[in-house]
Amino acid sequence: MDALNQQILSLLQEDGRMSTTDLAARVGLSLSSCHRRVKELETSGAIEGYRAIVSPDRLGLTFEAIVFVTMNVTDRPTVAAFEDAVADEPSIVTAQRLFGEPDYLLRVLAPDLAGYQELYDTRLAVLPGVQRLTSTMVMKRIGAEHLVPVP
Repeated sequence: MDALNQQILSLLQEDGRMSTTDLAARVGLSLSSCHRRVKELETSGAIEGYRAIVSPDRLGLTFEAIVFVTMNVTDRPTVAAFEDAVADEPSIVTAQRLFGEPDYLLRVLAPDLAGYQELYDTRLAVLPGVQRLTSTMVMKRIGAEHLVPVP
């Protein structure tokens, strides 16, 4: 990956709606060369997609919890079933498998504490292979999610 592609990635991370014309001007390329590079970055998987950043608070999702999951069964079928169920649960906005204990970290959004309790009791606690869930409430989000550092 050359310096121009790195610059393109950095600029698109900051503003995914930037026009190719503006992007080309910022990196000093012709429109067609810039367009070709962006398409190559998309095809290679360096750019995975584009999305809007939505405010959970504005949608009434004011309760956020970090949930640590310890599994009691870690065979492949159980782990696959757990991960499929997590991927299908819209209230889980981030899920990461960890080394050691706990086995997973989930970031969960709910409208309020009662909504979270309902989610916990009816959907999280019954996920395949779960031995224990440990939740901690997020007090405050500090800044936006960080961009991926482009070398």
